[in-house]
Amino acid sequence: MRQYVRYLCDSDTIDQPDMQLNEETYKTLMQQCLSLIEGEPNRMANMANLAAALSNATDWHWVGFYLLDERRDELVLGPFQGPVACTRLFRGKGVCAEAWETGLPQIVGNVHEYKGHVACSAATNAELVLPIRVQGRVVAVFDVDSVHFNAFSVFDVNALEPMISALENSWNLWES
Repeated sequence: MRQYVRYLCDSDTIDQPDMQLNEETYKTLMQQCLSLIEGEPNRMANMANLAAALSNATDWHWVGFYLLDERRDELVLGPFQGPVACTRLFRGKGVCAEAWETGLPQIVGNVHEYKGHVACSAATNAELVLPIRVQGRVVAVFDVDSVHFNAFSVFDVNALEPMISALENSWNLWES
């Protein structure tokens, strides 16, 4: 379980929207996600299937990954589901960069109030970004956008932990 989450919104505004996934739904979804990647040696195939599975099981607007491009010191678009996305994200700009730089999960209840938000889709109102760390450094981020304000909470961070842990533990074992 992640110990730290940085809220980039007023914590008093965090609520549990009607479309919030419950504990049992997340448990089943995480079991499905983990079985999808079990035995598959290709990192891109696994991330693609995870994004598709989560997109199909939720009402999330955008689900996907940004991978660290070490040579350019940027995040580059990886497998995703949703509308066309920003191809490259830069250090110091946006919620994904915040997760990359701090190594902490980011919850933004209203992206329009987040200074420096990178608006890849005008329909996005809330965002959750979880860093994927290997050997102490962020190698990618898992990004989820919602059209609903205040769509995410620490509950979501904790519920997605089995998937994030599986990615972190297998990252260097998989073919890129």
